[in-house]
Amino acid sequence: MSDLASAVATVVRRCLGVSAGEDVLVVTDAGVRDLGEALRDEAAAAGGDAVLAVMDERATDGSEPPRTLAAALAACDVFIAPTSRSLSHTTARKRASDAGARGATMPGVTEQMLARVMAVDFDAMAARSRAVAAVLSQGTTARITCSLGTDLTLDLSGRDGIADDGDLTERGAFGNLPCGEGFTSPAGADGTAVVASLAAIGLSEEPVTLTLRGGHLVAAEDGLGAEYLARLTAFGEKGTNLAELGVGTNDKAILTGSILEDEKILGTVHIAFGASAGIGGTVSVPIHLDAVVLDATLEVDGRRVLDVGRFVLPTA
Repeated sequence: MSDLASAVATVVRRCLGVSAGEDVLVVTDAGVRDLGEALRDEAAAAGGDAVLAVMDERATDGSEPPRTLAAALAACDVFIAPTSRSLSHTTARKRASDAGARGATMPGVTEQMLARVMAVDFDAMAARSRAVAAVLSQGTTARITCSLGTDLTLDLSGRDGIADDGDLTERGAFGNLPCGEGFTSPAGADGTAVVASLAAIGLSEEPVTLTLRGGHLVAAEDGLGAEYLARLTAFGEKGTNLAELGVGTNDKAILTGSILEDEKILGTVHIAFGASAGIGGTVSVPIHLDAVVLDATLEVDGRRVLDVGRFVLPTA
């Protein structure tokens, strides 16, 4: 079995646990159609009544799918969404999960990425993800620093941590694949974050300095910062909302410029702006853009999670 075939089988059979007679919907677009077909075929081979739906590429990460697909998502047992733009933070995905469908979104996935990152030691990755989620759930204040000038303090009060550990077998379960992070939706943040990889744009040769006040992005300077800020401010104040704090836990992920993989890199921190309602926040807006801090140190209520890019949180 090839590395890709093994990864596709892992998605369908291990992560989602597709079984005989289940209605499986694979949502894709032209750029990722070949992988969508491979996932549909594997779901059918697992006994699912599997359908492939091909839509036009969405305008931005977080843009809603067509209404017909939104209805189909809410009606299926399992959904898999290898797409060019993210459906993770859409109302359609949230309603599907609330209706009991379990599923995975795979925004920006490539065949090479899937084959590489899904080859992780799942037990070790899952243990790290759950440990991060537990610390985030228990914490009230997080602080991120790095040698390039990051110094960001985040309010975690009343927000639960979520483990993106690849186990999507329970009713209503939802996550990204490839997997590997622990994350939450902070209640607010102030300070600066110096980032390298930016969703929908890629790697910035010159690091971008993001400035946050009162839980909103107010400036993005140097490198690709102006373009990143423009994409968010196009959606008004909600577009600049701090939506997410995440910690990568997958040691097979490498820096590529694709945020789906970059945010999973073991020892990295990422933050995101825009929609948060699907992950425990309160903001609904058709955009959600992440940005990755490399070589970060992260402390939650004084407890060290990362030390200059090294994962130091006990998992046992």
